[in-house]
Amino acid sequence: MADKALTVTALTKYIKYKFDEDRHLKDILLEGEVSNFKHNVRGHFYFTLKDDGAQISVVMFKGNAWKVKFKPKEGDHVLIRGYVSVFEKSGSYQVYAESMEEVGLGNLYQAYLKLKDDLEKEGLFAATHKKPLPRFPRQVAVLTSSTGAAVRDIIHIINRRYPLTKILIYPTTVQGDNAKVEVVKHIEAANQNPDNDVIIVGRGGGSIEDLWAFNEEIVARAIYASSVPIVSAVGHETDFTIADFVADMRAPTPSGAAEIVVPDKVTLLRDVAALKSRVYDMTKRSLDLKGKQITQIRERYVLKDPSRIVMPHSKQFEYLYDKLRILHPSKRLLQTQERLEKLEKQMHRNFQVRLQIAKDLWQKRVEHLEYVNPLSIMKKGYTLIKKDGAFVKRVAGVAVDDVVEIQFYDGTVQSKIVNKKKGDS
Repeated sequence: MADKALTVTALTKYIKYKFDEDRHLKDILLEGEVSNFKHNVRGHFYFTLKDDGAQISVVMFKGNAWKVKFKPKEGDHVLIRGYVSVFEKSGSYQVYAESMEEVGLGNLYQAYLKLKDDLEKEGLFAATHKKPLPRFPRQVAVLTSSTGAAVRDIIHIINRRYPLTKILIYPTTVQGDNAKVEVVKHIEAANQNPDNDVIIVGRGGGSIEDLWAFNEEIVARAIYASSVPIVSAVGHETDFTIADFVADMRAPTPSGAAEIVVPDKVTLLRDVAALKSRVYDMTKRSLDLKGKQITQIRERYVLKDPSRIVMPHSKQFEYLYDKLRILHPSKRLLQTQERLEKLEKQMHRNFQVRLQIAKDLWQKRVEHLEYVNPLSIMKKGYTLIKKDGAFVKRVAGVAVDDVVEIQFYDGTVQSKIVNKKKGDS
């Protein structure tokens, strides 16, 4: 007789029965670090509780979740009370938590916070060090796993948005002990390629352990030292790593990074079309305006009857011609010559008169100067007296025993004052 086979459902129910009947699993107190925490829209908590050696899935339904006095997050060290059972649909066992208390931050999360604080104080996160991304990159370097969904998403989005950009993949281990070394090595290699205009560094989502390579100090410093702008795209939108803070720009996901580094061809074509239309409209308006101006000029009466332009100038020409004929150059020349001869005679007479007047005036002034010349007066016996080079005009200007100089008409003598007497005047 052949053995009767069990159904999967029957086996799962039997295992669940064993879990439920084990008194050691009905009320447990479990301590560990929170990872992959999710709070769904119905209010339930789903997360992994782990330590250095193992991990287990935990669910906490809304009826118990609302009693928790803190908001659980990645890396929290917690103490939960509950029971272990089997979830039949997936055939997995998990802890059903009934209460949860915060014990402290997990070791990894503590290390994350300490490094974040140290690098921030050092200035690695400062906005002044952030490099702008090129608007139209010729080539994008992508540092991620060559087999993951992240690289496929990046390639697809860049090719769809801006196919002119080349993509250079640097296959990189993004999880595990060797990941940090490969990330640093490929950042340095991407910097040595002059065709790379921007670098995307990242991977898909995961636990804090899965993303830990991007929380390593050597990775942070390699990103900071990069001369090529780097976009960090690690995990999901709610995941933050040290690489996100150091990078020149953070993208919420690898797909988001692809959208950030290249423009959208649809938008560019729309902008070009808009500019083309704008240029066409401006050119048309300008031509229409010039056309109206030309029409207005053509409709002016002077252009309709050009003789009206010539007529005023023709009359003026006739007037000038008649005047020129009357004032013939030969006649004007003769008149001018006669006038010059008269002016020459008149100028000669005026010159003789003015010359005689000037001679008479000069003679009078010479006689006057001769009359007031001190030497002429001194010939009559008058003298000039100087003391210390200055003329003496009054008796008070000299004293007894003073030596003075007396100037006569024909010379000077020195004399000593032996006596002085002041007059009545």
